[in-house]
Amino acid sequence: MSKVVGFQDQDFALFTIADLDQRMAAIRTLIQPKFTEISEQVETFLTSKLERPFYTHIARHARRTKNPPNETWVSWSASKRGYKSHPHFQFGICESHLFIWFALIYEYPDKQAFAQKLLNQTQFIEKLPNHYYLSGDHTQSKIEQLTTINQDTIHSILKRLETIKKAEFLCGTIIPRKTAAKLGLTDLLTHIIDTYDHLEPLYLLTVQS
Repeated sequence: MSKVVGFQDQDFALFTIADLDQRMAAIRTLIQPKFTEISEQVETFLTSKLERPFYTHIARHARRTKNPPNETWVSWSASKRGYKSHPHFQFGICESHLFIWFALIYEYPDKQAFAQKLLNQTQFIEKLPNHYYLSGDHTQSKIEQLTTINQDTIHSILKRLETIKKAEFLCGTIIPRKTAAKLGLTDLLTHIIDTYDHLEPLYLLTVQS
């Protein structure tokens, strides 16, 4: 890896910048080079692990004209054209933490089929590390840690995914700001790849016939 450092306190603090243009300039200067630095190795890992080409998509927030983004991210999907309508892996940063997700967001058209499969195979969630989280909406800060939820909560999240068009499914882990500031990019990359290794079975459910 190059001399690009890991995520520092200033990287998290930029989300307090009120002005859209200034915050976006800080994201481009401070965050996106780090996304670029880790992307090739994550892309290579996913391509090898899942036996299909994966492509990097760094969020540009191009449609924003007023409110600055509260988080930013890089995603990897099996589509060159984009990630939002595809199952994807996501790594990003907000003011309080880093996040590492497998994600199906509202544009993905086959959420119902995925939910039905996972409702019948909840062991894929039960086998994940206890410090992992579930979320049903990437725009909301509330996430459920696996240690705090039961089968009924998992069932409720999946039934919502099955029946509500705008419902989402995100599963993965977070790294708090103070912890992340102590990690170099090499250690962080190891953490990301290890997380995606654990989340592989969820991705494979999306490509099963």
